[in-house]
Amino acid sequence: MPVPPGSDPVRFAYWVPNVSGGLVTSTIEQRTDWGYDYNRELAVLAENSGFDYALSQVRYMASYGAEYQHESTSFSLALLLATQRLKVIAAVHPGLWHPGVLAKLGATADHLSNGRFAVNVVSGWFKGEFTALGEPWLEHDERYRRSEEFIRALRQIWTEDHAELAGDFYRLRDFSLKPKPLNTPERPHPEIFQGGNSTAARAMAGRVSDWYFSNGKDFDGVTEQIHDVRASAARAGRRPPKFGLNGFLIARDTEAEARDTLREIVAKADTPAVHGFRDAVQQAGRSTADGKGMWQDSAFEDLVQYNDGFRTGLIGTPEQIAERIVAYKRLGVDLFLLGFLHYLEEVEYFGKRVLPLVRELEAREAESEPVDARV
Repeated sequence: MPVPPGSDPVRFAYWVPNVSGGLVTSTIEQRTDWGYDYNRELAVLAENSGFDYALSQVRYMASYGAEYQHESTSFSLALLLATQRLKVIAAVHPGLWHPGVLAKLGATADHLSNGRFAVNVVSGWFKGEFTALGEPWLEHDERYRRSEEFIRALRQIWTEDHAELAGDFYRLRDFSLKPKPLNTPERPHPEIFQGGNSTAARAMAGRVSDWYFSNGKDFDGVTEQIHDVRASAARAGRRPPKFGLNGFLIARDTEAEARDTLREIVAKADTPAVHGFRDAVQQAGRSTADGKGMWQDSAFEDLVQYNDGFRTGLIGTPEQIAERIVAYKRLGVDLFLLGFLHYLEEVEYFGKRVLPLVRELEAREAESEPVDARV
């Protein structure tokens, strides 16, 4: 059922499995492949199943259950050229990219895809990746300060003819980029996403980003983060970014089947890989002054899905999941970034069984007296 005019439907993205090992660090069977042929088929299926976005993840060296990986920007462009409507977000790391070089690549990708390219600016948690490449590993808040400068440079290059920036990390001197990315009715330049749970990440999102991605969170966690990001945007005098939430979705015909699948995933966890990932990410987050860094309160079970995707609670029947999605929407979630165990089968199941229920619930709520759950 379509959402009535004037109501903004919740959107859906999926994690592109361009990294080996799937989306859970477990020895459970995952009928998911990291290669291009599989991902091309998946992208076409996803856009025909109601997905608006796909996020190409990136690791630059083999690690923690991700022995093989395709680079995100080139892989994103390949998926854009294989689809018609899907927007593809490429994850990039300041410190390993220069904003001017990325701006050039992004402008070309945007033209080739008719305005469907986007970026996710990742401040970085994997120290070994930087040190192996001979790059300095900055203190936590400095990484976010560099990312903010990166985004400011990127947006200026994409929107102004003579970019000038005298920053602590990047310098632009009368830099002109032509052609610019497309300026469409939806956005003036490719959308800029960012993640991070820390205080520094939330503050940065309010000041410069178009979208803020959160790790998996329950209702209270989401409410806190949205409040903080919006407060930062208000202080900066700008419109707040939209809010995306990570979630690992297990939809089955019965709740018992879904819960059994979750138990099997955790029971078959690749324990050494989970512990290695935990040690890497928690040392990165521990450097925050207030202890609000990503993964700081994650238990072993949470880290089996490496962005705390189980915490969002999208596990159960289509009806249960649809109700929970709409409940999050009431709090201010604009987009769900989803992972799956068996991508092709489960993306199709989502499009046929879950998404229609979400749209029905949205339509009912749009027809009734609106309730603002964001205050």
